Amino acid sequence: MRKIVVIACLYFFNVLSVKAQDPHFSQFFASPLTLNPAFTGKFNGNFRIAGNYRDQWPTINRAYQTSTAAIDFPILRNKIASNDIWGVGLMGYSDKSAAGAVSFNYISLSTAFHKGLDEEGYSQIGAGFQATYSNMIIDPSNLKFEDQLTPFGFTGVTSETFANSTLKSSYFDMNAGLLYTTSTTDRNNLYVGVSVYHINRPKQNFNSGAEFLINPRSTIHAGGYFGLGQNTTLHLSALYTSQAKAHETVAGGAFEFSTGDPYNPLSLYAGSWIRLNDAIIPYVGIEFNSFRLGITYDINTSVLKTASESRGGLEISLIYLNKKPDSKGVPCPKF
Repeated sequence: MRKIVVIACLYFFNVLSVKAQDPHFSQFFASPLTLNPAFTGKFNGNFRIAGNYRDQWPTINRAYQTSTAAIDFPILRNKIASNDIWGVGLMGYSDKSAAGAVSFNYISLSTAFHKGLDEEGYSQIGAGFQATYSNMIIDPSNLKFEDQLTPFGFTGVTSETFANSTLKSSYFDMNAGLLYTTSTTDRNNLYVGVSVYHINRPKQNFNSGAEFLINPRSTIHAGGYFGLGQNTTLHLSALYTSQAKAHETVAGGAFEFSTGDPYNPLSLYAGSWIRLNDAIIPYVGIEFNSFRLGITYDINTSVLKTASESRGGLEISLIYLNKKPDSKGVPCPKF
């Protein structure tokens, strides 16, 4: 286990310096503003609050812990056409690695405009933009190195030296995306989108003199839901994302079973997603009134399963959607 901790730390710094990959969520469908800025304001309601938490590789000394909190809402409803949507959003994003020794913190402001392609707005095409301020801190005093390992644990003194006790970096970032959605009834919706993060290719300049390039991340994603019966709905979603030499493909779906009560609606979800060549991701969820809670657990199937003991990580999402009980807005992407 001690060797695994060292390997995990070294692996992280290799990823940071060579590929500069972004953190990610298995429940990408429940984190709209990290998936595509064009999702901003794209829902049927007054405002949406979303939170996500991921604990990846918990067996490797808290290797990665990621969390977000976001709010978005439509604006100028009485100033624009009824079949259009203009939204704005704010998101905070934290990613900690190596038991907290490495910490990323982001704050993002996004906006998106969705143009109705028909009179009712059942089909829309939207464009979104997002500006992000990022801050990164590395505390070398919390890092463990191989030369510190003794029979009694990491009790030795490392020969590694750092010019500064804490390494810091900050930068501004630009992201953008396109989204097309369509529905034929109030019980189905299809969407397809593309997004690009780090368009301006920002650089991290540490006070130690080291410099790292943030590579653009491109994502193609699609999904939708379909009514299968009076109280059953099938939700599907998939994505393909690439950044530098790293690629990821995730696909899957879940069944929604509803009680059909219009006054106190309750739905249960069960399904699974698959990250190709990496993990199986079982999913369960519950939706009551305006709240939806989702839980996944990555089960590693790749070569990493030995180090992680097949436990890729727990992930929790919680979304609150505020809307009037009698609201009958056009169908929007739900996952």
